[in-house]
Amino acid sequence: MPLHLSDLLARPDLGLSASYDVPPRLLARTIEAATVSDLPAPGKWLQGGELLMTIGLLLPEEPAACRAYVRDVAEGGAACLALGLGQGLPYQEAPEPLVTAAEEAGLPLLTVPDEVPFIAVTKAVFDARAEEQRALLQRAFATQRRLTAAATGDGLRPMLAEWTAATGVGAAVFDPLGRLLSAGEPAHRTPLAQAQDLIERVAARGLRGSASSTAAGQQLEVQPLGARRLRGLLLLTGRPDDAARSVVPGLVSLLSLELERRHLRDEPERRRRSALLSELLADEDPAAGRARDILRSVGLTAERVRGVVVAAGGGTGGRTASAAPDAGAAGAADGAAQEMAADLALAMPGGLVRVVDGAPGAVIEAVVGEDLDIRDVLARFAPRCPAGIGPATAPEAVRVSLRQATGLLAVSRSSGEPAEARQSQASRLLLDLGDRRTLHGYADTVLGPLDLADNGEELIATLTAWLETGGAWDATSRRLGVHRHTVRNRLDKAMDLTGRRLDDPDDRFDLWLATRIRRGGASATGADGRPAAPPPGR
Repeated sequence: MPLHLSDLLARPDLGLSASYDVPPRLLARTIEAATVSDLPAPGKWLQGGELLMTIGLLLPEEPAACRAYVRDVAEGGAACLALGLGQGLPYQEAPEPLVTAAEEAGLPLLTVPDEVPFIAVTKAVFDARAEEQRALLQRAFATQRRLTAAATGDGLRPMLAEWTAATGVGAAVFDPLGRLLSAGEPAHRTPLAQAQDLIERVAARGLRGSASSTAAGQQLEVQPLGARRLRGLLLLTGRPDDAARSVVPGLVSLLSLELERRHLRDEPERRRRSALLSELLADEDPAAGRARDILRSVGLTAERVRGVVVAAGGGTGGRTASAAPDAGAAGAADGAAQEMAADLALAMPGGLVRVVDGAPGAVIEAVVGEDLDIRDVLARFAPRCPAGIGPATAPEAVRVSLRQATGLLAVSRSSGEPAEARQSQASRLLLDLGDRRTLHGYADTVLGPLDLADNGEELIATLTAWLETGGAWDATSRRLGVHRHTVRNRLDKAMDLTGRRLDDPDDRFDLWLATRIRRGGASATGADGRPAAPPPGR
């Protein structure tokens, strides 16, 4: 327990007395140390919480000077002022100006009798402080022993329960996605919204640091858990005292070991799911029912799924042809790929993830539901790694989605972000890979005759709308706000000018590609980075 001023007054061997009726709140002040000074302005030599003793050798007698002296002591942080009395000393009792000044300033003023040397008071204070530190260490050791014993049990809950029972501080463990794994007490099972924000902030930083805040008068603290990778997060709800604070590193270590043990224990299940994914992809034409059964067996019930491929080696590319393969580096790279795959499996419902050898390095393949925010998952668990996201398909066609995702890895390496195949973006993706001047020159060749016509813009707009609606006359007329006969007349004129036929697949493709380029499928910059030349007649 801390040493209070009232504890010193209660010790008969010291014989300390209060010079005025000190209020209880002042008697409850904590004494951190004891020191002696007869300087006329000792405040700047104090650190705070001291019992300052003096014989008053240079103590001023004027009331104003006494008030200045007391104010300097109080502002220096002293918890109490003690005046030594006795034969041969300047004072045999506390002078009235000093008593008045101390009472006005709210500074307790004690007197030390002649038979008690200052060293006895100093020794009493330091003995009490040493006993306080000894008791703190004993409580810390006892708490650590309880936690260590609980760590031999099964799971996280015994450790969290022992921590809360020993310290009174709530504790809960979350996985890297912020999902609750275990809590010490039911009252701490549902964290405040502010706690969720804190958890997300620390999770985004990985193992690099902790964070704390205060919400509704309650202190919240989040510590990352794990050895080499983030395995979870510890939320402490409450303010640990000094003894509990000294045990927090031990609690973090024990919880991290438990999460690492759990990670190793889950390895067989990850291998099983990897084998299921291999089984799903082995058949080039799997039955719809069989594919859905495999997905449902791991809890993935989405009607449509997509393939995701991640280059675990990052965006630096492979080794040069002259570089000899290093077995140690290869093993480390494979281990890193497996760790990343495990993280992704945790974040992806169903956990259908596998690592396969590829060029230039290992790649991770996964199957996820259509509704999963896969970009958020990749940003958290595979940052800066090239990744391809295939289109949503039926489960039996996920092999095709994975193949398209693999083809997008080169695009992702070039763009520096995951590349996604969507029906609405596939053409834009391909067009963006081409030379801008060549593409616009192609569009000018196809649509040039329309550019020269009096109502060329109108003809091109009608042609574009008709192609985008899949050749639906009524839909085109509604989009343009004209009669369908007007649409037909415009398209007949456009075909006459271009020499194309709408019923010819090659002609339709050329027209569609040209209008897509004009609409912005390829950016309006040349291969040299300068704006491309505008189409003739514009």
